Amino acid sequence: MPHPAEAGAQSQTIKAQLRLRELIVGGELGPGQRIAELALVERLGVSRTPVRAALATLRDEGLLEALPGGGYVVKDFGEDDVHDAIELRGTLEGLAARLAAERGVAPALLAEARECLEGIDAVLAAAELDEAAFSTYAECNARWHTLLAAMAASALLARQLERVKTLPFASPNGFVRVGGDRPRTRDSLMLAQAQHHAVLDAIERREGARAEALMREHARIAQQHLREALQSHRTRQRIPGANLLRRRVGAR
Repeated sequence: MPHPAEAGAQSQTIKAQLRLRELIVGGELGPGQRIAELALVERLGVSRTPVRAALATLRDEGLLEALPGGGYVVKDFGEDDVHDAIELRGTLEGLAARLAAERGVAPALLAEARECLEGIDAVLAAAELDEAAFSTYAECNARWHTLLAAMAASALLARQLERVKTLPFASPNGFVRVGGDRPRTRDSLMLAQAQHHAVLDAIERREGARAEALMREHARIAQQHLREALQSHRTRQRIPGANLLRRRVGAR
């Protein structure tokens, strides 16, 4: 067990990381804005040590860029960067699915994954998807993707997946609400859920190549959502971290 002082310091560091990421993704700290360490100390209510650790972590995640003379600046992203981030997640999750199928998964872990999917099935069975339904979907969806990483039984792969999912556009839930309440949004979620079931089935049957291909295709749904969301200002603003996206010349 960690010493109480060490645990407290770690807690402060995590708090600073989460809050700083919220400030950036939420638009309170915009692209090109220089980050003042002392101002963050006052704003986040923590000491300089966890603030420095948070800044370094978000630099590693790609949200910040270190300046030659010291300090950091908030980065912006092009559409190609977003596509690459989603593609990278799909590639890593495809590998996770294949390893899970090839290595085998403990029955308890498979049961937990099935329970997650049952929760999503229940949400999508409702006549309408309200805010509570979307929240439940997002919670179960995030849990299922976390369980997929665990099923691969690779600590190295799990770390890399967690790292890529911290990018504002690569999260499995990054585009869940982009389409709003339109019927097409529900259709997309239904398709994603069908893929969830197919991936888990492939893993249980020890069909590694099929599991990998399905999981990589699963990430393409997010790619399609991104293309659709960027077509209008209204849907663009639903994308978490949309303020970090560079607009194309001539875009409306």
